[in-house]
Amino acid sequence: MNIFSKSAFLPVDLRSTPTERQGDDGSTVKYQAPGDTSYDRNTELKAFDDTKAGVKGLVDAGLTKIPPIFIQKPHTQLGDNSKYSIPVIDLEGVSRDATKRRETIGEIMEAAEKWGFFQVVNHGIPVSVLDEMIDGICRFHEQDVVEKKKFYTRDVKKKVLYMSNFLLYSSPAADWKDTFYCAMAPHPPDRNELPAVCSDIMIDYSKQVMSLGHTVLELISEALGLNPNHLKDVDCAEQFVLLGHYYPVCPEPELTLGTSSHTDTTFLTILLQDQVGGLQVLQENQWVDVPPKRGALVVNIGDFLQLITNDRLKSVHHRVVARNVEPRISVASLFRPPIRRGSSSSVYGPIKELISEENPQIYRETSIEEFHSHLSSKGKDGVSSLLHFKL
Repeated sequence: MNIFSKSAFLPVDLRSTPTERQGDDGSTVKYQAPGDTSYDRNTELKAFDDTKAGVKGLVDAGLTKIPPIFIQKPHTQLGDNSKYSIPVIDLEGVSRDATKRRETIGEIMEAAEKWGFFQVVNHGIPVSVLDEMIDGICRFHEQDVVEKKKFYTRDVKKKVLYMSNFLLYSSPAADWKDTFYCAMAPHPPDRNELPAVCSDIMIDYSKQVMSLGHTVLELISEALGLNPNHLKDVDCAEQFVLLGHYYPVCPEPELTLGTSSHTDTTFLTILLQDQVGGLQVLQENQWVDVPPKRGALVVNIGDFLQLITNDRLKSVHHRVVARNVEPRISVASLFRPPIRRGSSSSVYGPIKELISEENPQIYRETSIEEFHSHLSSKGKDGVSSLLHFKL
């Protein structure tokens, strides 16, 4: 069934009671705001979800105006790079040169405390592997929709799935992206459970980025004055998930976002991005671009690492702006608290060694299930979930 036959997906300028606001270029933009009561938002969301074709399906169908469910609050798309620069850290020699390791630990600590984000180079993963991983995710999203639909589900208990917007029904506005999800550790799927178009590279890339994640966690542990294995020993690297994002060309990029402002519900995220750009980090109330750097990987601190370090390290808001030039592809590697079904889950609170009279405990203990439940109930609203767990 053609979803454009539904009133929910009429072009925005044909819907009743348009609203006006100024675009980034100073022009007047007319749109139907998601908060209006003159249409049934839930019906629109379900109509979109039921296509199982994602945002790319809208673009492939010839969409020229974005549906109201994707319209964000007024925002600027421009990043301010005149004053800020994301740290770039060279990992060459950190495993064999003690002096280099001390210097690198200092650089990582400064970046994690101030920015919550940094890029790493000379990390040991060949550029050819990075390129093939981007190509593999591209092949998945650009294959025939009939093949992709085999993986479409909102059952996040599955190891392998594809969907558009994990928080589609709870977020104020939908993101302009589709995602392929695969839980690669501690219990990876069988090769035949993975899409044939990218199975080999997913397995290879996962092994290599997991090794890099262990190295980064060791360096962070030492930077905190802890045993190098401390963060690994508390299962910061036990659960590993790959998210292959596809951001289709957007006909009205000034009205939506590829990814809304959010923080990551992880210990650590390692991101591979193509050369299109669009990732931005919030620094001192300014959106700062994270420029693509060939061969580099972006590392950012997640909510759970901020929680267990008692605010020593920062999980900061970031987003992806929509583009109308070409599709953007990125691969996020998430090191998350483990979910142990059928048994009691791990509970995380601030590390005792980092608490003192001068630095009293800030957060109560929580589990990944409770954290995700809170996030699911509020959606991506631009507010950090960590505030809910403060003492």
